Amino acid sequence: MTTGHVFIAVSLDGFIARPDGGIDWLSNDEHGTPDQKGEDYGCAAFMARMDGIVMGRASFETVAGFATWPYPQPVIVLSGSLRQADLPGRLRRKVRLMSGNPREVLGTLAGEGWARAYVDGGETIRRFLRAGCIADMVITRLPVLIGRGRPLFGPVESDLWLTHAGTHSYAGGLVQSRYVV
Repeated sequence: MTTGHVFIAVSLDGFIARPDGGIDWLSNDEHGTPDQKGEDYGCAAFMARMDGIVMGRASFETVAGFATWPYPQPVIVLSGSLRQADLPGRLRRKVRLMSGNPREVLGTLAGEGWARAYVDGGETIRRFLRAGCIADMVITRLPVLIGRGRPLFGPVESDLWLTHAGTHSYAGGLVQSRYVV
């Protein structure tokens, strides 16, 4: 089975986006974070180990608005309502739509030769965690409080203990931790 892996940034108060989905707080030149002199915080190395990306619709809509498409790997967008024809023309060959539960999705991708999938988007991460489909998570906390927004985590049915695999702090105050699920 393909394994799911998370690499995500959160505000210090635990949000991955503003209530409207905005992620402008991720880049603040005034404070020098998060792009501290070209530092990528391990993102390129993480992405190099992934066969592709599985993301939710909200994350896709955010990324689709970027001036340039950031992913060289195949991208799967989970949606029950989007159709391939709904995708922006420039992305139709780069993005594929799927639906189904996390195990079905990863089973399909395993059949296509995927070993490791980068799982992105709050609700998608939560669904994959509930299904036991996340192997590890790299969570980078930025030293900013945004007060309200979309949380990375929500209610859980029972305690989910993680194993701390390491933490690194960066200039600018970012703190990155890796957890094995």
